[in-house]
Order: sequence, then structure tokens, then C-alpha cells
Amino acid sequence: MGSSADRTHPGAAGRAPTAGQASRPEQIRNVVLVGHSGSGKTTLVEALALATGAVNRAGHVAEGTTVSDHDDIEHRQQRSVQLSLVPVEWGGIKVNLLDTPGYADFVGELRAGLRAADAALFVVSASDGPETLSGATRMVWDECAAVGMPRAVVITHLESARTDFDELTQVCREIFGGDSPESVLPLYLPLHGPEGPDGHAPVTGLTGLLTQRVYDYSSGERADRDPDPAQQPRLAQARDRLIEGIIAESEDETLMDRYLSGEELDLKTLVQDLERAVARGSFHPVLAAAPAAEGCKQGIGTVELLELITGGFPTPLEREVPPVTTPQGKPRSPLTCDPAGPLAAEVVKTASDPYVGRISLVRVFSGTLRPDETVHVSGHGLQDRGHEDHDVDERVGALSSPFGKQQRGVPHAIAGDLVCVAKLGRAETGDTLSAKDDPLLMEPWVMPDPLLPVAIEAHSKADEDKLSVGLSRLVAEDPTMRLEQNPDTRQVVLWCLGEAHVDVALDRLRSRYGVQVDAVPYKVSLRETFGDRTAARGRHVKQSGGHGQFAICEIAVEPLPVGSGIEFVDKVVGGAVPRQFIPSVEKGVRAQAARGVALGFPVVDIRVTLTDGKAHSVDSSDAAFQTAGALALREAAADCHIHLLEPVSEIRVLVSDAYVGPVMSDLSSRRGRVLGTEPATPGRTLVRAEVPEIEIGRYAVDLRSLSHGTGRYSREYARHEPMPPQLAVKLREQHQQETGAK
Repeated sequence: MGSSADRTHPGAAGRAPTAGQASRPEQIRNVVLVGHSGSGKTTLVEALALATGAVNRAGHVAEGTTVSDHDDIEHRQQRSVQLSLVPVEWGGIKVNLLDTPGYADFVGELRAGLRAADAALFVVSASDGPETLSGATRMVWDECAAVGMPRAVVITHLESARTDFDELTQVCREIFGGDSPESVLPLYLPLHGPEGPDGHAPVTGLTGLLTQRVYDYSSGERADRDPDPAQQPRLAQARDRLIEGIIAESEDETLMDRYLSGEELDLKTLVQDLERAVARGSFHPVLAAAPAAEGCKQGIGTVELLELITGGFPTPLEREVPPVTTPQGKPRSPLTCDPAGPLAAEVVKTASDPYVGRISLVRVFSGTLRPDETVHVSGHGLQDRGHEDHDVDERVGALSSPFGKQQRGVPHAIAGDLVCVAKLGRAETGDTLSAKDDPLLMEPWVMPDPLLPVAIEAHSKADEDKLSVGLSRLVAEDPTMRLEQNPDTRQVVLWCLGEAHVDVALDRLRSRYGVQVDAVPYKVSLRETFGDRTAARGRHVKQSGGHGQFAICEIAVEPLPVGSGIEFVDKVVGGAVPRQFIPSVEKGVRAQAARGVALGFPVVDIRVTLTDGKAHSVDSSDAAFQTAGALALREAAADCHIHLLEPVSEIRVLVSDAYVGPVMSDLSSRRGRVLGTEPATPGRTLVRAEVPEIEIGRYAVDLRSLSHGTGRYSREYARHEPMPPQLAVKLREQHQQETGAK
């Protein structure tokens, strides 16, 4: 990491960038906003855009759109469902603000934002309880800590009644600080005005702990003054704690001794050490934000936040470029954030525009991306989710910088910047863009595994014709979605992250791709097997003039141990079935086994023995004996009890220690067998269990509710085993009702 002296600060020499263009990586800050749904991330982005002059007081840019313009789906869903980029400019620095959805179902968009950013703002609502911090937000904080990403905390909704900044700051220190609570401290204290009729005193400004100045917004303009004498005791206590926290992270080992000896440390030294600690990711300042006063051009705390972003957050030069290889996996030398270096960029989001077509949001890590040049597209190892690997050349379309629903054209994008690229027809989220004569593949980021299935059917014949194209485009945009065409159940299944994810996917199919689909009950891939030894005869004899059909075979069927598959044994003697037709009988038996003999699920774990049969010198044929073999297996099933086998998965549940008991109890209620528990990370436990898949169709949703957002799980197929008789009876009755209705 470089020091603050290595970065371009507001007012530094050099051409200041517009909000859409930067000429050097030092002039860029990439910041992702993280927080639970309703914490105020989008409102904060709009306030920052207002403070920088990107929009007017009504939230409009000159062209008449708004920074918070969402697509129609977000308006209907009443929540953010996708990553959005808002570039602003402050003091010669281009700040790319990446607003992420707060709802857990869209964690894929959040991870894309983390990949594209160099620092994170955790937005915390003062009107919500601590549980919003100890759940999914804490998990994201830990992920950022694991990779050393710099973080700061912004407390919003301080205008709400019954909010306490000091109390919430203490909660942030306990939850985010972990073993180092003194690394999470406020830089400013909110200034409150007179109490209203409800007993609540609105926030009118901030008091800087290092500068010891009050930034008062009550007049409609940001003005600074000396603090009131009544503030001094609280201010002095908070200031001493902040200085001690900064000194603890300082690289200057003499600072603590000088401070303890009573020396007054100069403001410049403290600010520089603070910025270095923030950029290293070892100190996490807490700031406050509140709506702008009536007639004020700047929201409370926005200027202070922009000063932290431009002065304390790292430049792209201070972030390591993700490792790259050749598309064939051969290691390459590490890249740096150099506009003159080899081109290495990554698609972090894919969207469709009804007029422009596909638009790709791209982070350029190395080199310079220019319009109308041919690049190589490599990616991306998600074939199991319906995303094919890419290794093709494509021509780059126009480059643009987004703002609301507008796209402002830019001539190029340098290393460290974010840009929208039009008409990349093959590139999908997670793919690497590189020079066509020097193709590279960037190490992918971790995508959450979709574990909530929804089976869909086309609503009409017209929709059926468009369904395949619509689904392929849908999964191209969203790598957290998996498309499955199950050969056993003959269902088209979308695997999603949660119910809201499902709603958005079906909405996109309907509104964006013109495909109306119906959700139908999801079927688990069961198996059938014979419960007893039995024998049967398959007779296929037809004489209706001309060439007839004649084939008779007798078989014995016996069950085998689980996992044995299907064995076929020939014990025909005396040529009762000619040798050339024995493979035909086996083929017919296996084909019928694949189709099922009771509920239409494949038959497994049986031995079929061909014992006898008859043939005709003229009318016997391969097709006739295939039919006879299939008939024989069906006849055998009619005289035997057929067992249903259900798939069992081994699941691994990672959950906070406080919820281990409820999780284990819930697994037991799902007919699960807990195999054991073991400590994972501090405060979290890994629970291993085997659970029938039919019991965990909605487990992704139920676990989130049970663990208050702190739990996650993975699953892996283990085996099929017999289903309890009472459940098998219910399935048979349901099957009879469905087939009877048809």
C-alpha cells in the first residue's frame, strides 16, 4: 500500500477529470456501498451526487433524468435488485460509487460490486436494531477483512426519533471491531438542534474531532465555527480516544510516547496517519449522514464523506490486480494498474437495454480499453450453471459512463476505471477482456451457489417458442442463476438464491424478453426399485397381414444393493431366443427401466435375468424383442411391490453459534441425520448432516429466516435410499390423481 502522499488529493496538480473520464489512475476512487435493505445506500448516493453538483436539488441532471433512475423491475419490486454505477467528481478526483442491493437474494450483485471496488462504505441505519449488523452485513465485513479491503462506516437516518449515535457507534465497534474495537471510531459527532414536539432534536451539523470545528448546516449553507463550551467535555473525550486509535495504527513508533508526554500533535500528522491507516484497511472511521436542510445544497456529512473518500481511500494503484493466466491455464506474470500495460479487464455486470442491446459494466485492471477495437473474451468456468466457457474474439462497441438511464460517451477507459461497453454479444458476467494477440484469463471471484429451485413451463405455444432464447439471455446476465433441464423429471428448473430472486427472474422473462411462464411444483429426481424377486413374461405378437411381429421373452427380476445399477444376465439355453436378439431384449429392458415402471422415475439396483423365450423364423426382429423386453419388465413390476428411492444430500451449514441449536432441531424435523459439528471461524459453527432432498427444497429461504441472515449452506448429492412407506403412498396417490386428471 502507498501512503497518502502517493495519492492525488483535491486540488492537486493535473487535469481534473470529468465524472465520466480520468486521465490517470491516481485520479480515481472506486467505492462500493454495502448495507442491508433500507439502510439508505441509494439515498446517500443521491446526496453525494447533489453535493458534487452532478444533480440539482430535485435530483435531476441537465438532460432531465435522475441519478436514482431504476429499471421498471425495480419500480415494481420496490427495491434495488441490481448493481448500479454513479460516477461523480470531487476536487479533481473521479469517484465511482457502486450502489449494491441490500436484499440477501441479490448477493451476486454485491459480490460484483466488491470485485469492482477498492474500498467499501458500510451504510448503517440508526433506526434499525443491532441484528441488522450481526447478520449478513457482518459476514460481508469479514469477507472484506479477509482480503484487506479498506472500510468505513456511515450511519444514516439520524433524523429519525429515538436514535442514539453514541450507542450505535458502540455497537459498530463491538460487531465490526472484533478484537480491535479501537479501530472503529467516529471522526465526527452529530450536532443536534432544539428539540421538537416529539422530543427529538434534529441533526443540524457535525463536530470534527481532529479539527475541533463545528460544521453547521442549519442556515442552509455549510458553515464552520468553534464548538460551544458545553460540547467541550464530550468532544475532548471522543477526540482523545480517536487520537489514541490513530496512533495505535501509525507507522511512527514515537507518536505514542510524544502523545503520552503531553505533546500536542499537529493536525497534519494526525490526518496523514489516519489516511494511511484507512488506506491499509487497519482503521475504520465512522461518519454520520443526514438529509440536507431545507434549501441546503449539501446533505449533512456529504462533504466530510467525500473528503474521506478522496483523501483516505486507496487509489487503484494501491490494489493488487487479480491473478491472471492464459486461457489454457498457464501462469502469467502479475499485472499492475498501468494504463500502458497489457489489457486485462473484467465484466462485472451484464444488462440488456431495449434500444442498445446488451451493455456490459467493465472494470479495467490493466491497460487501456478503447472503442471499436477487437478484444479476446475468455471465461468463465460456470458450465454447471448453464454458462458456456468463452474463448472468442469480439469487437468492442461504444464506451460510455452511466448516469441514471443515460450513457455519456467516453473516448477510452484506463486501468483502474469503470466503463460501460455496448454490444459485446458473447461476453458474460465474470468474463475477461484482453488483447486478441495476448489473451488472458482472470481468476474469477466466488459466486454464491443458487439453492432454491423453481420449475417453470411456457404459458402458451407462442411462449414455448421463445423460452429457450429468453432463458439463455437471462442466465447470461446473472451468473448466480443456474438453468437445469432435468432429464428424469422432464422439468425446466431455474435455481435461484431466494424468493425475491425468483420474482425478478420471472419478471425479467416476461417484461424484458416477452416470455410468459408459469411456476409449477418442483419434482425431486426419485428412483424406483423392486422390493422382491419376481418373474414375468413379455409377449409381443402381431399378425395383421404382411410382415408380422413375434417376440416372447421370460425374465426373472431380483433387487440388488443400493448403488448397483442394473445388471442383465443371459441364461437362455437351447437357442430359445436367438443370440442376435438377446442384446435387443437387454436394450428394451434398459429403455423401460429408464422410463420407470410405477411413477415414471428410473429403475435402479436390480438384476434382470433372461431365462427363456420364443422366436419366429420370419416375424421376429430387433424391434419386436426390444418391445417384448420392455413389456416383460412392466409385467414384472405389476406383480411386485415397487420401492421409491429418494436422493439424500450431505449438507454443510455454517451458522452463528447462537443458532446452532435451532438449526440442528430444524434439520431433525426434516428427517435429517446430524453427522457432527465443528468450530469454523470465531463465533461460527459448521454443522454437517444428511438430509433427503425432498425436505430441503426451500431450505435456502428457511435457513435465512431461522438464523436471521447469518446462516449459509452447501449441498452435495450423497446417494439414493428408500423413502418411508407413508411418504411413498402419498406420492403414489398424487401421481394417480395427476394422471387421472390428464
